[in-house]
Order: sequence, then C-alpha cells, then structure tokens
Amino acid sequence: MEPLGDDPHTSGTANRSLTEPTGQRGPRLAGHRSRSSVGESPSTRTVTLAEQPAPAQSAASRDCCTGADANDDWNAAARGETIMQRLDRNYAEILQEIRVAQTGVQLLLAFLLSLAFTPRFVSLTPFDRSLYVTTLILGSASAALLMAPACYHRMVFRQRLKRHLVRAASRFAATGLGLLGLSLASAVLLILRVVVNAPLAVVLTTGVLVWFFLWWYALPLWTSRRHRH
Repeated sequence: MEPLGDDPHTSGTANRSLTEPTGQRGPRLAGHRSRSSVGESPSTRTVTLAEQPAPAQSAASRDCCTGADANDDWNAAARGETIMQRLDRNYAEILQEIRVAQTGVQLLLAFLLSLAFTPRFVSLTPFDRSLYVTTLILGSASAALLMAPACYHRMVFRQRLKRHLVRAASRFAATGLGLLGLSLASAVLLILRVVVNAPLAVVLTTGVLVWFFLWWYALPLWTSRRHRH
C-alpha cells in the first residue's frame, strides 16, 4: 500500500484545504460574519436612526404650536419668563378681564329675563318686542363667548395646546365684549323709548354706542398704532 502523502491528488487536495482559509475562504467567512453581525445587532441600526436629526418644522407650525414669537425674547430678558410661563400669565390675565366683563353681562341678562314677566311688558309695541328679543340674543351670545375660554380649556386639557388656547381666548374675549357693547346699547334704546320720544332715544343711544366704541376699541387701537415702533 502506498502512503497517502505520495499520492499527488491527495496531497494537492490537502494543500488546497490548508491554503483556502487564508486565501479564498477567508473573505467569504468575513462576509458571512459581517452579514450575521448586521442581523444580530438591530440595536445598532436603531441608535443610528435615532441619532438622525428630525425634519425641520415649518415656521408656521413652530409659531402655532411650540415655537417662539417676537415677544418671547423680550419677555425672557425683561421678565425672566420662559415661553410656557408667558402663556400661563397671558391666560390668567384674559380670565381676569373676562371676570370684569361677566359682571355686566350677568346684570344685563338678569334685567332682560325678568323684564318679560312684568305687567308693563304686554303693552310694548311690536318694534319694542323685537328690540327686546335682539337685546336678549346679543346678551346671550356675549355671555357664551365670555364663558368660552373656560370650556375651551377643559376640552383641550393636557393636549399641549396652550398657545392655541391663549389665542382663542383672546378672540373670544374681544368678540364677546363687542357683543356686550351692542347689547347694552340695545337695552338703553329699549328703555329710552319708554321714557322719552323715539328720535331722542335714537340720538342718545347712538351717543352711548359711540362712547363704548371710543374707550373699548378706538383708544386701544390708536395707542397700539402710535407705540408700535
């Protein structure tokens, strides 16, 4: 029997098997290990994706939801407030203003609701009754808007919409005050038509309405425009 080492075929196979791991099979094994390492470590890919920067939000989105506006830098320097602290203060100020206005609405609605049950009410003319209904509707609409910030806050509670809440509450308060002024002027006209003649009642009511508009809207708008720059 010939020894295995003398067989040229056996020796060639053995030599190839010894040289392949460091030559040809080495890259294949390395490639296999690299592919398996990718499959065995998903956390690596997760960290890589997590470290990628989030897409930039638009200016409108930042301003409406969580971004800063032109007053935030001034408040941070002058008051030492963060954005959320300023929003909390603005909402508290709006609620204080609404409490002042609600006193007038409550008195007006109490007067209007009781007026319909007085003996003199049946003697009102159709125009006066229409004026009464208009006054009552305006007063009710004003009361609804002045109470809307509290309901709005309850509906969006814990949804991180404080900036939206402050803006909506400001619009509710401004519109509610406008309706309150119209309702007061209408109530004044209703009362004056009973006390004095109709032309004088219209003149006096117009003066009252202009007086409300002067102090409630004209003066603040003029001051804002004057000191804007």
